[in-house]
Amino acid sequence: MKEFDYIILGGGCAGLSLAYELDIKQKLKTKSLAIVETRKEYKRDKTWSFWKVSDHHFEDCVIKSWNNFSINSKSGSHEVVNKDFPYQTIDSGLFYKKILSQIKQNKNIQFFTNTNQLKLDNSFIFNSIPPKENYEKNIWQHFKGIEIETHKDIFDEEIFNLMDFDCDQRNNVHFFYTLPFTKNKALIETTWLSRMDEKSLKDYDNQLEKYIKETLKIKNYKINYQEEGSIPLFYPNIQSKKNTINIGSTGGMTRLSTGYTFLNIQNHSKYITENIEKINDLKPYHIGKKYEFLDNIFLNVLKNHPDKMPKIFFNMFKGSSKTVIKFLSNKSNFYEDLRIIFKMPKWIFIKNIF
Repeated sequence: MKEFDYIILGGGCAGLSLAYELDIKQKLKTKSLAIVETRKEYKRDKTWSFWKVSDHHFEDCVIKSWNNFSINSKSGSHEVVNKDFPYQTIDSGLFYKKILSQIKQNKNIQFFTNTNQLKLDNSFIFNSIPPKENYEKNIWQHFKGIEIETHKDIFDEEIFNLMDFDCDQRNNVHFFYTLPFTKNKALIETTWLSRMDEKSLKDYDNQLEKYIKETLKIKNYKINYQEEGSIPLFYPNIQSKKNTINIGSTGGMTRLSTGYTFLNIQNHSKYITENIEKINDLKPYHIGKKYEFLDNIFLNVLKNHPDKMPKIFFNMFKGSSKTVIKFLSNKSNFYEDLRIIFKMPKWIFIKNIF
């Protein structure tokens, strides 16, 4: 059995981000790290997007940035000009390659496919693996996306579509999301906010084909890449353990009202690394109690009034884009929070506080 100072369970975005941060900040010169990850090969499998409200290490993994975006509903379309915080998209394949090429040079870092060879008792563990409980009745953001390439120049690559609610809702919340990388290449996703046991919502391929052909009016295209995933819009019920810190979505780094996680993971990794010498006494890292409170109200509205959500999202972006983006990215102040709250349907939100 091998013993390590630190063990990271799960070598995905959160686990690799933490390993990279520890390595580049020279925290593993005299300490050892094991990363436990079941996959044998790293390749592009996800696309992470976010408004750049803080710096990160992965600018060279950004495949496209936008300043402008649009939101569509059945009642119309709204375009937003945003010069303060560019919206960035990261290719997970480039992200994996950058990190692995860095950390594999460190002899104090080793990879394992399971914990059978590891002695866990005296190690500090960073866990990104969610519990095995059945959470199908909770609200998730689940999606499938395909990157398509057309023969002709079709897309306006200077503006992306954040949410298109002008589609079949099926008594839930449904929108399409389009990221144009070039004039003839774009990632198009069908996204649902619903319980995971709603099996009838998972005909993703049919949804995408219909949207591309009937809404975008694209008849001829080829699929270069596809991804499918689900993001929990709830905090897993995890009991705290001695010598363990949960990271990633398992550690509460997902913003429940949006699903945005990437920058929260980076900030959490920095926090852990800066305090690694006193890791046993470290205070828990939170996105922010006020955001947890507001997001829970938001999710109650989503559960009880899914038909109201397209209008709520649409109206939210009709004011200052800077204010909304700061709110959705955990950077808003009290007055900016109030501006967002006042845009909401008052009676519905008041009822769902309780």
